Amino acid sequence: KALAWLEEKAEENLLMLCEEMERQQEKLYELKREVLLKEREQKLEEELDKQMEVLSPLVPLLERFKEQYTSFAGSLDATRHKLPMKNIHIEGDIPTYLDELQKQLTITQELLAEVMPSYAEESAKVSSELEGAEERFQKLDKELQRTFAELQNLSYEASKEVSLHNQRVCEDNHGLDVVKHWYFN
Repeated sequence: KALAWLEEKAEENLLMLCEEMERQQEKLYELKREVLLKEREQKLEEELDKQMEVLSPLVPLLERFKEQYTSFAGSLDATRHKLPMKNIHIEGDIPTYLDELQKQLTITQELLAEVMPSYAEESAKVSSELEGAEERFQKLDKELQRTFAELQNLSYEASKEVSLHNQRVCEDNHGLDVVKHWYFN
């Protein structure tokens, strides 16, 4: 009986030890994973620092490029409908050319998305604002032309009235016979 009891106790202890060993092993795996993650983060930070060192002189150039590209895109978008679209020479067959052109445009779009991710929305906003501003400027130009014509007419009428008033004053002061010789020889 005592031996059976000892065997049972030993089995229970062995099971507890196995469970404890599994828990400790899980903790060990978790700690190893955390250490590997920290090492990876540290390597990424080092790589990022190296990239920042290499790319930091390019930041002013990139800013200038962004400004120039935004200006160019706005200008191109504003004048797009005015560009001539005839007499384009294409070497080879058109489907092959179009496929190659599509590939190049996709590459360009990806590169631009990397360089300027948020400028597409801003470019669209600026373009719509420019179109609105162009319409307002055209309306303002028409209104200014109309106002200028009205101002010229008003100036003409005022000059005419002043002339007629001066003529009346001269006629009253000098007499009609004297003034007649001034105008009619």
